[in-house]
Amino acid sequence: MSKEIEDHRLLNPSRNEPFSSVLDKHVSRRGVMQGGLGMAAMTLLGSFGLLGSASASESGAGKKTPLALAFDAVRGSMTDAVVVPAGYTAQVLIPWGTPLNSQTPAWSAERNITPEIQANSVGMHHDGMHNFALDENSASRRMVLALNNEYIDQKALWAPQGGPTGMDEGGKRPADEVRTEINAHGVTLVELRKNGDGHWQSVIDSPYNRRYTSATDMVLSGPVAGSEYVRTKYSPNGTNTRGTNNNCANGYTPWGTYLTCEENWPGYFIKDAGRELDDNRIGLSEGRGRYGWETAAGDASEDNDEFARFNATPRGDSATDDYRNEPRTFGYIVEIDPYTGEKAVKRTALGRFRHEGCWPGKLVEGQPVVFYSGHDARNEYIYKFVSEAVWDPADANRPGAERDRLAIGAKYMDKGTLYAARFNADGSGEWLPLTPDATTRDGRTLAQALNLAADDLAGVIIHTCDAADLMGATPMDRPEWGAVDPASGDVYMTLTNNSDRTAEGTDATYTGDGSTIEEPGVAYGTAPTNAANPRAENAAGQIIRWREGDAATAFAWQVFVFGAAAGDTDNFSGLTEQNQFASPDGLFYDDREDAQGILWIQTDNGYAGVAEHTNDQVLAVVPQNVQQSEGDAAVVGRGDQTQLKRFAVGPNDCEVTGVAFTPDKTAMFINIQHPGNWPSMDDATVETDGTVRPRASTVVIQREDGGKIGV
Repeated sequence: MSKEIEDHRLLNPSRNEPFSSVLDKHVSRRGVMQGGLGMAAMTLLGSFGLLGSASASESGAGKKTPLALAFDAVRGSMTDAVVVPAGYTAQVLIPWGTPLNSQTPAWSAERNITPEIQANSVGMHHDGMHNFALDENSASRRMVLALNNEYIDQKALWAPQGGPTGMDEGGKRPADEVRTEINAHGVTLVELRKNGDGHWQSVIDSPYNRRYTSATDMVLSGPVAGSEYVRTKYSPNGTNTRGTNNNCANGYTPWGTYLTCEENWPGYFIKDAGRELDDNRIGLSEGRGRYGWETAAGDASEDNDEFARFNATPRGDSATDDYRNEPRTFGYIVEIDPYTGEKAVKRTALGRFRHEGCWPGKLVEGQPVVFYSGHDARNEYIYKFVSEAVWDPADANRPGAERDRLAIGAKYMDKGTLYAARFNADGSGEWLPLTPDATTRDGRTLAQALNLAADDLAGVIIHTCDAADLMGATPMDRPEWGAVDPASGDVYMTLTNNSDRTAEGTDATYTGDGSTIEEPGVAYGTAPTNAANPRAENAAGQIIRWREGDAATAFAWQVFVFGAAAGDTDNFSGLTEQNQFASPDGLFYDDREDAQGILWIQTDNGYAGVAEHTNDQVLAVVPQNVQQSEGDAAVVGRGDQTQLKRFAVGPNDCEVTGVAFTPDKTAMFINIQHPGNWPSMDDATVETDGTVRPRASTVVIQREDGGKIGV
């Protein structure tokens, strides 16, 4: 999530051991791990090799050619520009407000945005994205780009009129302003083509161009669909809802669909009475929503309760008389077919929480399909979904082929088991099933502990966070993006930071009882620093890595790299001025077929030690080229730092996020979110005072000689 909209409330009422404590025990036992563990743990940890990463050939995935990063690392930058290595170019593409069709006028810095204009234009604040080929022969020159539009900058959106109306306390928002803001959220799909001169452009009036906004009708599918938990006045049978909100990171499926993930959506709804257990645990707002959309309810132009639905306070005799259950139709992974324009589907079996993203695991014929996701909040959890159906290669995407991709999605994503992760100090881990019959730590079934019927899987999904609490999952330092090496199956995930970390030697503190889930509170108000997370308030973050074990519920884990400033005394990964970073956020594993893959790291930094030297950035590392030396706290340790390089730096005030590559690896797409005074492309972008009306944009990075990125 962007640091600009982080919800600083702690909502986890469990007393589960936090990851900071687990890391302390894990790192302090590294000498023991080298020679004194029991056989079972030794076998599991041996999947990485005792000192570092197993190569692709060692993991049975086939030999990979060694790969070296061939670009010169760029210096830190604090300018209104995207900085790339020598020999590379950066092209601004599809900024917010770019027309998708001829119904929309060309962009102007003085343009007043209407609901109709925004509904037919690229949305605001670009985030996660993925590209989909339109045919196999031109896959690297022609594609559909699916792009999340996470939230809005009201100052930029309403610049010509001097700002939004009615944002003061108690103020009422105008209906058309609210509609415009609703239409600026969601997902944009746009066709892109590469011209003969190597530049990319969007295709106006392409049949693939479309928007899914916070008002678009969508289908509920999986265990929650049709249940009493999601029946509303809009959908009395509980099968439909409107919109997807606060879409941060993303994912994709092997069958060719896009996954968009609902993260900080609770802030858009209010509920001032009749609050349920899940409303408190997941952080539903009271009083006023983030943008006050609910205040436009009752406007003479309101259609089908389009604004009233954001107020979940019970008002009628039953759930079908009001929108008390509307928030329960949010918090899911949303599947979109980028080729057809069919209704998007919310796949409820993958859990309900503040999803950062959703990434497919290693794909093996005849084995279940796996997806990983993190709950991006302090002291929340990492999850895994394992499909009931096993993978059939006949279901793989074939660009240009007519097929029902959403039906394939139902096959793999509507039935399966959702797990939460527990990380053990010896480097092992366990996936804890979130099923009604799972046994909690106190010996009850999960259904009993949640006061549900014995077979109420829908209820468990609605209460995903509470279920993970009760099963004993490990609270983490804000799980953000994940990435999977498709050869080895190694999973990487960024833990961006945790401000609730105190100095060494202090005790953990608790707010709230924490003994029963009926009394929502904060289990870990603070947690002390340790050898693996040594900074008070842990502003720099880290990246972890794990590999699945032979048993479906077992895995082995290690810290891959710690963020830090070069001059920090606790710089465990030995970062220098050429690669110092903090608050790792975006993550992408760039598989290179027969060559070793590149792991790309993006940042959303607020740590002064790094921020005073550089804006947010993109770094690259080849994981197979680094090994963990004895005594090092992370795989990327204090040794050779030529393997981790800064590749690009964004403009002032921005977050760098989202990654996609053409299949031939000659073009890399990244997103620049919430820039302060960028991009200045032509007269149409500059306001009368000479500044730029800021516009989040996609940037295409290419080599001047047309070669592959990074090598």
